[in-house]
Amino acid sequence: MTAALLAIIIMTFVVGVNSVSLREKEAKYAAREEELMRQIAVEEKRAAELVDLETYTKTKKYVEEVAKDKLGLVYEDEIIFQEVD
Repeated sequence: MTAALLAIIIMTFVVGVNSVSLREKEAKYAAREEELMRQIAVEEKRAAELVDLETYTKTKKYVEEVAKDKLGLVYEDEIIFQEVD
């Protein structure tokens, strides 16, 4: 009888210790899940921005901006003013 009671007490102690350990792991996993969900939201927003940028780069306005800013091209009827020091 005493041996059975001792075995039950030991098993209860082991289960209690494992329960605490599992709760700690659960808290860590919940925090990790929350962080991953935040990262997913950020990446989904970034993906939407990239889709918008892809659409914009296919427009005539984008081509004109690149031609003016990077290549220095202008339309034939445009007048360019240069600043004099």
